Amino acid sequence: MLKRESVDPDQLSRLVEAIAASQDRAAFAALFEQMGPRVKTYLMRSGTAPEVAEEIAQETMLVVWRKASYFDAARAGAATWIFTIARNLRIDWQRRNQRSEPMSPGAEEEADLSPTPEESVLASFREARVRAALGELSEEQATIVRLSFFAEKPHGEIARELGLPLGTVKSRVRLALARLRRILDEAP
Repeated sequence: MLKRESVDPDQLSRLVEAIAASQDRAAFAALFEQMGPRVKTYLMRSGTAPEVAEEIAQETMLVVWRKASYFDAARAGAATWIFTIARNLRIDWQRRNQRSEPMSPGAEEEADLSPTPEESVLASFREARVRAALGELSEEQATIVRLSFFAEKPHGEIARELGLPLGTVKSRVRLALARLRRILDEAP
């Protein structure tokens, strides 16, 4: 198995800066030789088909050639900058191709809309945090938040149900949400 040489970040920065300064073709060739295969591998590991990864990798290097003057070594390393360009081009490619593919009849119902395990865990964690924060509100604020957000009742209906003026309900909702935000922001 061949082991690739590691990339010298300073050398990559110098190559990009040479391209920016004088459109140095030799610097671009050296940069392309070092980064082209790495970008393609990165794209393939992110689930892109090999032929598409090749195309996006080439487009990435073309963007590097055209926009080398935008590179700022103080903000990020050259490799990070190049991989960010590749990632953005991959996202653009995916968006273009999702829009252009017509959906078959019934495909919308077939799409798996169930949350991933990670999303489920995060949602239950957020829910637990919100419920704990609700416990820190006064009873009148907690009641209004539950009616407004969990029961999805309009403010006017809440006002009639609780026998309160509409302005009072709106104020309590606003104050309760501000307090919830502070509580949640302070939570670890």
